[in-house]
Amino acid sequence: MSALFIGRQQDVPPPIEASGRQVRCQRIAEFRDAVVWRARFDLPADRSSAYGWDGQDFEVAGDLTGDLRLAYVSCNGEEVGDMEREGSERNAMWARLRDQHRRQPFALMLHGGDQVYADEVTHGHDLSDGWPDRVPDAPSPEALAGLRDHLRERFFARYAALYAAPEMVWLAARVPSLMQWDDHDICDGWGSLPQRRANSAVGRTLFAVARESFLIFQHAATADDLPPRFTDRTGAHLGWSIRAPGLRILAPDLRSERQRKRIMGPGGWSMMEAEARLDAPGHTMLLSSVPLLGPRMSLLEALMRVIPRMQKYEDDLRDQWQSRAHRDEWRRMLAMVRDMAQRDGHDVTAISGEIHLATRAVMEIGPGQHLHQLVASGIAHRAPPKGWARFLGALASLGEHPLPGHPIRIQPLPGQKTRYTAERNFLVLERSAGNWAAAWHLEASGPTAALALSN
Repeated sequence: MSALFIGRQQDVPPPIEASGRQVRCQRIAEFRDAVVWRARFDLPADRSSAYGWDGQDFEVAGDLTGDLRLAYVSCNGEEVGDMEREGSERNAMWARLRDQHRRQPFALMLHGGDQVYADEVTHGHDLSDGWPDRVPDAPSPEALAGLRDHLRERFFARYAALYAAPEMVWLAARVPSLMQWDDHDICDGWGSLPQRRANSAVGRTLFAVARESFLIFQHAATADDLPPRFTDRTGAHLGWSIRAPGLRILAPDLRSERQRKRIMGPGGWSMMEAEARLDAPGHTMLLSSVPLLGPRMSLLEALMRVIPRMQKYEDDLRDQWQSRAHRDEWRRMLAMVRDMAQRDGHDVTAISGEIHLATRAVMEIGPGQHLHQLVASGIAHRAPPKGWARFLGALASLGEHPLPGHPIRIQPLPGQKTRYTAERNFLVLERSAGNWAAAWHLEASGPTAALALSN
C-alpha cells in the first residue's frame, strides 16, 4: 500500500500506523509551494483491516480471497474548463460511488484512463501555447528548462485540485486505487499525433513531465522506485499486473510506446506475451484504456478523407484499436486474448473507458464461451449528445469480425434499448461464490441489472 500526501514546504505529515508499527512519510517530489510525500506500508489481503493517520482510523475492505467488489472509473474531467466547474455537479457520480462504498465496501478501485485532463497545461508558455498545431524549431536548453518548470507546476495544480475534491478524497483514503493512463493524462491524442510533433523538443518535454506526474500522483512512485507490479523495471513502458486468489488484473500501457502506426511497442508486447504464457486460474480483468471490442472505424476514417472539417477528429479515430492503421495489431491482441480465454477454467473480461459513453460488446470465443468487453466512461466527463450515441449504434449494427469465426457484437446494457448509453457512469464488478457479474451505475437511469461474466 502507498498513502500519498500533498503539503506545504514546511510541513511533515504524521506517520502512518499500520499492522502494529509506525511508517514515516518520505519526500518524493517538490514543487514551487508544495511537497509530495509517500508512506509505503502493508495491510493483510485476506481480511478487512484499518490503518491510522493523524488520530483517525481508515477501514480498508482488503479481503481478496472470497466474495469481493471492485469499482471501475474513467474519464475524470473534461478537455476545456475542467478546473472551473462547480464541484457538486462535476463530482456527482463520485458522490454516488462513495455512497455505494458506504453501503457495501469495495476492495479495489480501478481507474482506466484519463484520470486527469491535462490538455490545458500547455497554455501560458511561449513554447507550448500553440501546441500541437505550432511547434517551435530548436528551442534553447534554457527555454526548455523554463517550459519543464511551467508544465510541472500546471500538472501539479490539476492533480492537487482533483485530489482535494471531498467526494473523491474520502474514497481514495479507504479504497486502494490501481491506475493506468490514457491520452488526456498527457495531452489529447498523445501517440496519434504526427511524429514530428510528438518527437519535437516540446513534445518530448511534455511527455517527460506527464510521465513523472503520472508516476507521482497515480502510483505514489518515481521512475527509479517503481512498485513491483510494473513489469518493465526500466519504465520504458508502464504496464503492470497484480495477482490475487482466482483473479488477475492486467493493465498494458497503450500510450508510452504508441506511434501513429502502432499502439504498443516491444516492451508492451513482451509483457502481454509473458502474461499469456502464465497459468492464471480464475478470472483475468484486462484493462484496455481504449475499447478492445468496437465497431468498424474504416467508414468514418474514409469520410474524414473527403470532408475537410472532419479531419480534426482523425487523431481520435486513430487512437482506437479498430483504426485501419492498427488492424493487424488489433488482430494480434484479439488472438492473444482469445488464446488466454480458451485455457481450461479461465475467463477474460476486457474493461475500458475513453469514449464518454457506456456500452458493452461480446466476441464469441468458442462453444458457450465469450469474451466480454465492458465500457464505463466517464465518471466526471459529461456525456456527448444522444445523437452521437445513436450514430455509433447504427455503425455497430454493421457488425465486425477481425478474427475469422469470432464475430463481435455491440450490445445494449441490461435494461437499455440502445447500444450506447449517453449518461455519466461507473462500473461495479462483483464476485460471489466464485462467479463474476457487472452492473453499470448511470446518472439518470440508475443502476442496471447485473450482467453475468463467467462462462
